Amino acid sequence: MRPQSFPEELGFKAGESGTHTSRTIMLEELTALLASTEGATRRDEFTQLIVGENILGKSTASTRRITAQRLGELYALDTSVPLFRALQRFWALDRDAQPALALLCSLARDPLLRATAPAVLGLREGQSFDRDAMATALRAHAGTRLNPGILDKVARNAASSWTQSGHLCGRTLKRRQRMRATPVAVAFALLLGYLQGLRGTALWRTSWCEALDSSPESLSALASRAAHAGLLRFRQSGEIIEISFPELLTKQETALTAHGPD
Repeated sequence: MRPQSFPEELGFKAGESGTHTSRTIMLEELTALLASTEGATRRDEFTQLIVGENILGKSTASTRRITAQRLGELYALDTSVPLFRALQRFWALDRDAQPALALLCSLARDPLLRATAPAVLGLREGQSFDRDAMATALRAHAGTRLNPGILDKVARNAASSWTQSGHLCGRTLKRRQRMRATPVAVAFALLLGYLQGLRGTALWRTSWCEALDSSPESLSALASRAAHAGLLRFRQSGEIIEISFPELLTKQETALTAHGPD
């Protein structure tokens, strides 16, 4: 993605630390949470449901607290944050898109997971996953801040996350597989680029769209279907495309995106 811009006021996170030092994208927990909390909108409400009411069925209070904390780090769990508002809305629309939605949101909010993307997305379909290559990418991102034990744990957690999203398959020996994009997943990927200030055909070339394993032509067709479903506004005339999210973003949030990269 060029240039790197992760506006925290819209829900992104930058830096060198991340949740993958101790957790994966927690797809199972997120799925259970969003299936049981349709009325929740604020971080404290989600925390009460996870910790106070134990809707995720964790065995100890400490586990409930850390689960709430890690889910909040990865997904914000507050509809005042555009990324989570979109995630919550899109989540219920397409079960098949949920692994991709979880991955994309986690990539936007966990710099460590984001650093592992080239080690997975750069593989050919069927090629064996090399955890050493992932560890090298993490060292390049974090330098000496991660000791060897933590670095290995991040690599293992990240490999699990990419497996949960459908980009890797297998248990001991993992291989690259292509994930199947859906209109809902494409709408979310385009939203991430839009929030960064990208417009036009640059939206096809983001790392978010790269993670969907689709060509620009396929992305365009899926974006058109997403527009028909009311998830975004999309117009294309030759090489000129216009994409916006007036039903999802406030005017203030849309104005903030105008300060992204040229």
